[in-house]
Amino acid sequence: MKIKEIKNPASLGLGFLAVLLVAGITLVFVYAGREKERDLQNWQVHLGLVADHRVEGVNTWVKNRFSVLHELAKNSSLQLYMTELAMGGAGNAGGGEPAPHSYLRNLLLATAEREGFLDKSRPDAVKANIAIRAGSGLALFDAAGAVMVATPGMPPPDAETQQKIRDVLATGSDAIRDLYLRDAEHPAMGFLVPVFPLQSVERKPKPIGVLLGLKNAGDELYPLLVRKEVYQTEEAILVRRDGDSALYLTPLADGTKPFRLKLRLDTPDLAAAFALSNVGTFGQKRDYKGKSVLVTSRAVQATPWVLVEKITADEALKESNAHQRFLLTSFLLATFFIAATLVAAWRHGSSVRERKIAEQLRIQSRQLAAQSELLHSVTDNITDFIYIVDQNQRFVFANKSLAAACILSPQDFPGKTTSSVFGTETAKQIEQLAAPALSGGTPHTKTQTLEIIPGEILVYDSTAVPLASEPPAARTVLIVSHDITALQEAQHKREQLMQQVLRTLMRAVDLHDPFCANHSSRTTQVALAIGREMTLNEDDLEALEMATNLANVGKLLIPKELLTKIEPLSQDEQDVLKRHAQYSVDILSGLEFTGPVLKTIAQKNEHIDGSGYPKGLCDDQILPTAKILAVSNAFVAMVSSRAYRAGVTVDAALDQLLAETKSKYDRQVVAALFHVAENRSDWITWRDPDPLFPSGQSI
Repeated sequence: MKIKEIKNPASLGLGFLAVLLVAGITLVFVYAGREKERDLQNWQVHLGLVADHRVEGVNTWVKNRFSVLHELAKNSSLQLYMTELAMGGAGNAGGGEPAPHSYLRNLLLATAEREGFLDKSRPDAVKANIAIRAGSGLALFDAAGAVMVATPGMPPPDAETQQKIRDVLATGSDAIRDLYLRDAEHPAMGFLVPVFPLQSVERKPKPIGVLLGLKNAGDELYPLLVRKEVYQTEEAILVRRDGDSALYLTPLADGTKPFRLKLRLDTPDLAAAFALSNVGTFGQKRDYKGKSVLVTSRAVQATPWVLVEKITADEALKESNAHQRFLLTSFLLATFFIAATLVAAWRHGSSVRERKIAEQLRIQSRQLAAQSELLHSVTDNITDFIYIVDQNQRFVFANKSLAAACILSPQDFPGKTTSSVFGTETAKQIEQLAAPALSGGTPHTKTQTLEIIPGEILVYDSTAVPLASEPPAARTVLIVSHDITALQEAQHKREQLMQQVLRTLMRAVDLHDPFCANHSSRTTQVALAIGREMTLNEDDLEALEMATNLANVGKLLIPKELLTKIEPLSQDEQDVLKRHAQYSVDILSGLEFTGPVLKTIAQKNEHIDGSGYPKGLCDDQILPTAKILAVSNAFVAMVSSRAYRAGVTVDAALDQLLAETKSKYDRQVVAALFHVAENRSDWITWRDPDPLFPSGQSI
């Protein structure tokens, strides 16, 4: 049986080449799209952390304002005098102001000055004959809603504030007079709490008055939304629904004053409308100026506000877009040259069988001229440095960008050595990049610090692509060098910012659980020292460091009074406290980690004999990083001083851990801690009294 001869091998070869080109280009675009998606996920995490930090500041500010008013409303003298005035007593026989009124006014003024319920920008002294109209202040209203006493300049309540006063008197509950423009110009906000009688026979006494605190939003609220950022266009805004529109409550970056901008919710792709309808989600929308932005949002407790955290897409994705352009340029150019080389090789093989030597040379010359012309047309408008060198480090080709940087013309390069153009040191690094591509026959990429432009030492991401040639002795390599100096600097700034966010998160845990201040940072020191002693690899050390820093994030969901309780905990309280590790895992589950960070946190309370929680794992079922975290956590807890006790000695802590190696802790980890502790005299100071609590009291 004869094998059928292929009638048209040229068509088959061209078809195969077309399929190869389409597949290569498709893979390049798919890879670039995944890179951009990963950058968007990183920005989602960044904006979410910043938004959480800012909204926590606003929530705390609102809560603290109510705390001040509650403390004043429960003042026994204030309750007594208001009760007397409500009963019609405490008159002044001299005809002047009754003594209770004077006392109440002085009490309000002292509280306002101490707690910031007076305008920060008000003059220290005002002439007696000039009326003061303050933006902040305190006022007491009786059971009929009439003003009893107020701080100087306290503006009279508007209609909505009067309605809020009546609501508080009727319900006996706190209320907020939402942000509004006082005198149609100054943003203000009111906090209202009921005042109850000092003594009452009723089971549920009715309020005898209302305490109103008025705050100028520009003094304290708006500054909470402004902080120094690495990024110029990052902005935080408070918005709320106003009918079918979004009302911007805070000053905007373009100079627009509060309450001056209101946009309809059906405005296409409006970031504020997206934030109000999809609180907590992330997306790419358009801001009030019509610019494309990355945006996320958070709701503010006890208010109708939504905090919008945004940054322009141009700034956020600048490095990402530049990197994608570089990838597309490099890989597409490499694909083109490989395809062109395959075509040239196929044509050369065909010409050997069908044509004479003279005709072969003419065809190859024509192909070379066409390729050279196409190469110049592609590379002349690319800012990256593109050049071809042979195995003797002599230039075959250079694009216009490289020629301009070296103050030469592209025609000056062929035949010159790399050392004569770049200098000896840079030429050596170019040779190190090209050698693997020439010898191995595969593309090679390397990040190098080069002095290609005279007098400028920059960082380049360079790719060397071997080019097929005939004969093999004339091998050449295509090199594409992309300047990534600015990209590396931006990446360094981003990493610094993420470290700052991590430290802020640890600080939030310390503030929530003051008995364990500095616990996370100390545990990290001990865990990393043990890990290095046990020769953990760099990936495990990185995962251990991240897990140790974030292990106590879940304490933010544990009631503070339970964390700071000195007396023994009940079984129910212990069960609540044990949940903090799972809370940590739940909070962090949306983030991507390179190592077993979440598993390490989840297993930190497991014991080698299976008596731990939550799953009762034992021995080899527990990760090595989790075993190290458990020992480090216990050691720091023992030796660190607390507000209610002093820490034990390092030796005592080590003895205790060693005694529990049969039940709780891994013996190898404890042995490593013994070796490390011998050279860490600074750990002894952790048992000294905390300077923040010299009297032994917690905050």
